[in-house]
Amino acid sequence: MTADTPDFYAIEDLLEPAEIELRDRVRAFCDAEVIPHINDYWERADFPFEMAKQLAGLGIVGGTIDGYGCPGMSNVAAGLVAAELARADGSIGTFNGVHSFLAMQSIAVLGDEEQRERWLPAMARLEKIGAFGLTEPAHGSDAVALETSARRDGDAYVLNGQKKWIGNGSIADYVIIWARGEDGAVGGYVVEKGSPGYEATVMTGKTALRAVWQAEITLTDVRVPAENKLANCHSFKDVSQMLDRTRYTVAWRALGLATASYELALAHALRREQFGQPIAGFQLVQDKLARMLAEITSMQLMCWRLSTLADAGRMTAAMASLAKMNHAAKARAIVADARDILGGDGILLDHHIARHHADMEAIFTFEGTDSVQALIVGRAVTGLSAISGRKPDTR
Repeated sequence: MTADTPDFYAIEDLLEPAEIELRDRVRAFCDAEVIPHINDYWERADFPFEMAKQLAGLGIVGGTIDGYGCPGMSNVAAGLVAAELARADGSIGTFNGVHSFLAMQSIAVLGDEEQRERWLPAMARLEKIGAFGLTEPAHGSDAVALETSARRDGDAYVLNGQKKWIGNGSIADYVIIWARGEDGAVGGYVVEKGSPGYEATVMTGKTALRAVWQAEITLTDVRVPAENKLANCHSFKDVSQMLDRTRYTVAWRALGLATASYELALAHALRREQFGQPIAGFQLVQDKLARMLAEITSMQLMCWRLSTLADAGRMTAAMASLAKMNHAAKARAIVADARDILGGDGILLDHHIARHHADMEAIFTFEGTDSVQALIVGRAVTGLSAISGRKPDTR
């Protein structure tokens, strides 16, 4: 095991030198700039604008996108970055996940060359922020049934509808709104900041990911120039492709939260004395730590293998779902055990674990609930879909 992170099986030996350097660069930034300050933002439910802007200087914005000012990193490197940001704070990790992966990847994959050149360079510099508007008040897991509409009117499309839980939706310069056209097909429309009829309200009362803002969005006759429709998005299957391409990073983010929680629990157990000795010397505590480490090690190996398969073009949607399902559940249990080891200190923000404990609940749910991920895997292994008896229109 290395001195600064649980790596019981020497998984670092599987990484490329450039991947290790990038991981260490992000970790150093997080240790210096995020962890010491994030609790205050989290408690106030305030977004750390300046902290987020500093991500541009790390050379990580845009993830695996090649060109346009983006780093073109491997899927393994992108996963390591996701884990390190989540290890520091789930909200910062969510901001980058929405901006770099959901928004920028959608433009990179589903836009044409002119659109990529128009939008991506400024987004890579974090001069412009992106958002991904899919979920609606009545459609979460069944997003395929989205009701937001797009109607062609001359040289523009007119959007009407509502969205909910849209990360960065209140601060973004470019919001990709997924809407159903007059032919019933789903398309992506880039709504630019300040467009008349676009109204975003920050959601309040959250008990998780409090330092990143999600928005409820209302679109009332929002006119979007025809050239802002993503050129290569023709159906909901294209939207699903984007979710499949980014879901593996959520597994890495669950690993990051689990890693942070284990590290905090181990450090506390070695420091905290009861009955005349550190609690790390008690059998029940050691049992918890050992089992936490075992789960983290298996998560590390699965994450690495999944990302190498993605780099080879072999990752499937079910593979990504299996990792997200497994890791979110395992991380949830690890964070709970870590909070238990910290005792009363575990519910104080000063010790960080309370924030991770709350944030893990959101990660357990977003980008596909545990049950939906299980059904995606089940469909892959049986050939039978149990997701719904209804046959939705997937255009």
